[in-house]
Amino acid sequence: MSILELKSSFVNLSEHIEYPSEGILSKVLLKDKNCQYTLFCLAKNTEISEHTSSRNATVHVIEGEGVLILEGEKIILTKGVFVVMPSNAPHALQATENLCFLLTLSATDNSD
Repeated sequence: MSILELKSSFVNLSEHIEYPSEGILSKVLLKDKNCQYTLFCLAKNTEISEHTSSRNATVHVIEGEGVLILEGEKIILTKGVFVVMPSNAPHALQATENLCFLLTLSATDNSD
């Protein structure tokens, strides 16, 4: 179930930030056939092992701190950082403090 519907609407993301005592809490804000917008809240010291996605993605950090390893490059995640991840790019993540970000998954461009 999504928090928003696909119509003119809004949400204050800060009202939905909720950290678990450990691990990950995710909330789907909106999903349609092309995109999915999910708010991720990771407890301090949570790790997501290396994986890939078949969809293009962006990560927009809302608060907290972490480290993203994207295709072997270390990216320090802090408030305001925006990351573009093409489909099938290997990536892993560690929350060094409580970390909240908006993950957007989008359809890949098959026109090439």
